[in-house]
Amino acid sequence: MTGETYERYEGQEGARRLDAFLPAYEEVYAEPPYREGPRDIAEFIDTYQVHTQRPGFRLVLARDGEEVVGFTYGYFLASDTHWWKNLQDIRLPDTFTQESGRRTFVIIELAVRKAWRRHGIAAALHTKLLEGLDAERVTLTARPEPEAAPAQSAYAAWGYRKVGVSRPWDGAPLYDCMVRELR
Repeated sequence: MTGETYERYEGQEGARRLDAFLPAYEEVYAEPPYREGPRDIAEFIDTYQVHTQRPGFRLVLARDGEEVVGFTYGYFLASDTHWWKNLQDIRLPDTFTQESGRRTFVIIELAVRKAWRRHGIAAALHTKLLEGLDAERVTLTARPEPEAAPAQSAYAAWGYRKVGVSRPWDGAPLYDCMVRELR
């Protein structure tokens, strides 16, 4: 590791960067607990293109030289989001779940390749993604399996708290839904 650099892209600039980080995505998500294969990767590619159209879309890449070693992206939850309706174990009050299109920023992906983990790259990606963001709070989901314990610990250290258990899409495994207040 020679000193990582970080690049942030917004909107369509981020849409054009998929090829840069797709190899890192494939590497990270082949690992447990995800174990994604070619079909999952194809679904991710399609979903990513939809996500880049969302208001406030941001992508941050971490590079070691020219090599992408980590990435994160997210966007603002729309006022008609199903994010909070995906919670399986709790019904939160409307005052919590009501979205304005600028209230909550959602982090969809945050990943670092294995050889670069535990060097502060995930924290730096997280910071760069949220830098200058005008939102009340941030939300994300994290897998609860033991293999994901380092991520869970990082989120807790960064101020996230679990608000429930989510099934983000039909057929998805359960995830912990976490929130961090920004103001």
